[in-house]
Amino acid sequence: MAIVDSQTVLPRSYLFVPGSRPERFAKALTSGADAVIVDLEDAVAESEKASARQALVNWLDGQAPVYVRINGYGTPWYEEDLAALGWHPSVAGLVIPKAWDPAQLESLVSQCRPGLTLLPIIESAAGFAAMQDVAQVPDVQRLMFGTIDFQVDLGTQLSEQELNTYRCQFALVSRLASIGSPVDGVTTVLDDDAVLQEAARQSRRFGFGAKLCIHPRQVTAVHAGFRASPSECDWARRVLHAAAASGGEATVVDGEMVDVPVILRARAILHSQEQKAGGLSA
Repeated sequence: MAIVDSQTVLPRSYLFVPGSRPERFAKALTSGADAVIVDLEDAVAESEKASARQALVNWLDGQAPVYVRINGYGTPWYEEDLAALGWHPSVAGLVIPKAWDPAQLESLVSQCRPGLTLLPIIESAAGFAAMQDVAQVPDVQRLMFGTIDFQVDLGTQLSEQELNTYRCQFALVSRLASIGSPVDGVTTVLDDDAVLQEAARQSRRFGFGAKLCIHPRQVTAVHAGFRASPSECDWARRVLHAAAASGGEATVVDGEMVDVPVILRARAILHSQEQKAGGLSA
């Protein structure tokens, strides 16, 4: 596991771009997304796997770092993806699809440059059952929730609210492993900012710190959903002011007692906003 401290500013948005569309790579970097994932797996037809990988390698030289979703373990392209990208200096990290086997991930670590970030996607029942062990693998920075494939594997058609039962486990496992907050799955709606913002807000409420995006139009709304609202920031400032003025004695804000957990929550809200303002795009 890659222990992440409270000072580390992690992306709120990861934008997928198909590996078979190299003309979109540079555009993705200017989309406003905090991170870009070039996708060699689901977005690329089998007949184009090799050419997409080579196009990416050719483009990477001298470019800003991007993440790469490689093809899954056991596929004909897995080893070639690792050989071409596991040591490339412009690869910020590897996104691992269908992750479920800690031993396989540990073997992958040995084939990549030291310290390369790993982002396993949990998108099967086996992956969910092994999530705590997966989170402990060296260089795993945070877990991703592949909500669509997860439901396909389970044979379910759950609403976003019904998926929250599983989301709680991601937050718990990530906290126990001292890794970054998890990354929620995609929302397929492209042009309804209200829906996208609410999806991101829900992710945030359940302890997620980021969301996968499938189109540049989604990025701004996702970022807005992960920001604390003005009313939340105002509440946090009033809590800290009241706590400081009380001299350590119990006090009340908005009719509710202010104790240590409330103070810590207020500090976390303001600290998170300061980090995002200073470290990532709005």
